[in-house]
Amino acid sequence: MHALTGFSLVSLLSFGYLSWDWAKPSLVADWPGEAGEQRSAAPPQPPHIIFILTDDQGYHDVGYHGSDIETPTLDRLAAKGVKLENYYIQPICTPSRSQLLTGRYQIHTGLQHSIIRPRQPNCLPLDQVTLPQKLQEAGYSTHMVGKWHLGFYRKECLPTRRGFDTFLGSLTGNVDYYTYDNCDGPGVCGFDLHEGENVAWGLSGQYSTMLYAQRASHILASHSPQRPLFLYVAFQAVHTPLQSPREYLYRYRTMGNVARRKYAAMVTCMDEAVRNITWALKRYGFYNNSVIIFSSDNGGQTFSGGSNWPLRGRKGTYWEGGVRGLGFVHSPLLKRKQRTSRALMHITDWYPTLVGLAGGTTSAADGLDGYDVWPAISEGRASPRTEILHNIDPLYNHAQHGSLEGGFGIWNTAVQAAIRVGEWKLLTGDPGYGDWIPPQTLATFPGSWWNLERMASVRQAVWLFNISADPYEREDLAGQRPDVVRTLLARLAEYNRTAIPVRYPAENPRAHPDFNGGAWGPWASDEEEEEEEGRALSFSRGRRKKKCKICKLRSFFRKLNTRLMSQRI
Repeated sequence: MHALTGFSLVSLLSFGYLSWDWAKPSLVADWPGEAGEQRSAAPPQPPHIIFILTDDQGYHDVGYHGSDIETPTLDRLAAKGVKLENYYIQPICTPSRSQLLTGRYQIHTGLQHSIIRPRQPNCLPLDQVTLPQKLQEAGYSTHMVGKWHLGFYRKECLPTRRGFDTFLGSLTGNVDYYTYDNCDGPGVCGFDLHEGENVAWGLSGQYSTMLYAQRASHILASHSPQRPLFLYVAFQAVHTPLQSPREYLYRYRTMGNVARRKYAAMVTCMDEAVRNITWALKRYGFYNNSVIIFSSDNGGQTFSGGSNWPLRGRKGTYWEGGVRGLGFVHSPLLKRKQRTSRALMHITDWYPTLVGLAGGTTSAADGLDGYDVWPAISEGRASPRTEILHNIDPLYNHAQHGSLEGGFGIWNTAVQAAIRVGEWKLLTGDPGYGDWIPPQTLATFPGSWWNLERMASVRQAVWLFNISADPYEREDLAGQRPDVVRTLLARLAEYNRTAIPVRYPAENPRAHPDFNGGAWGPWASDEEEEEEEGRALSFSRGRRKKKCKICKLRSFFRKLNTRLMSQRI
């Protein structure tokens, strides 16, 4: 009888827990009070780590940067923590995610060019020890929720094989927020929502931002605070397609620009999802010994409602609007809170920083490009980082007016590259569209105001800026300071000598979702991978030997496709 009563009680509690819609913001009426923020005298170590990554959120698109979009949760967390105002990321999705999880620059993982596309036999190199794997070694339970976008053509590439105990999310880079369908070209469409290594057909219909916040809360509810936790929440928001629950759109009904209105609704919904995750951290006893990190993955896409104003450029470019990140750290464990840090930081720095917090170690043998910046964040010390290699992409369209002679015989300035050393930033090749784009508040977009500030010269392949004095990149000093240009070109050449070959294989028709039950997922065996690499090698050799009109025609369409896809990603 007692056993039956106990079973009934547990069943009722379980039913109540599972039926609670954690992601619905209205269920959390008030921010937890100060009582929930009290710290124990001796918090257990190591700390719980919660890393929240947003997709395509512009530098201007947060309340504390003066945005017209409401982000009260992010504003409050940042105000009580440390705002990172000299923090850099990468201009597109895959590179930022790869550098976060490996602590290495793109040139050291072979992912220098573009993103990993759904039909490519490519993924985060399997010989890399990832951040979650290092944290597992330190005794952490590791969980991922959200967007992967680091390749999946083999099962060995999946998040659950790269260090995460559990995974719920999408493997590709761009899915419908409700149906989780992704089309990688006309007629090449498939479902992309996975739980672990299985397709999660039954979860379709739930808005991804809310679904991911709900899963994060469930993980916290079922995990013991006594065991260290790494929770990586990579929201799909606010990447296209522009979709939002109706109640959030209503808040911005007076906003004239339709794209900006939808985008704003998505940002606010994501903000409230972060609020629910923070609330769950406090409810289940994690908060007092937790470190919450918030980061964007690249600049905002201005064609889709995002804004990086007053920074120059947009997503996909190496101007500040493409690589200057939104970031802050919120934690009761910070020694100096409620301040702004201008210490130079890069997304590769999270790897050694978080491994150090976890009680693990890294060494020169790990080949990391990141630095442990926790003393700079927590105590306000100087950053150990003095320079950032934004990237060197030898496959990107070469600038028409660049040359080795123009680079003092040190560097071919036709190659797309960007580097920052101290206060100086150098760009070569084609860094992407260099517009200054004001917030899109007008009803028509683009309109006549779009042409107010355009990149002045297209007959150029070298730019130099003092970023500390000129963060908006308005005064090109390349002509006035050839000595600095020469020095930074030499640094690019040094970095390039350490680069590994670019891995950007041709798409394989075997990856079509129709061959996988209608869903995107692993498709290649070891034998198929070897055959694919052989074809790619023979193709590259053939290109070197053979010159013909049809080859030039293919090259033209390949360049055209690159430009078109750059708009899409």
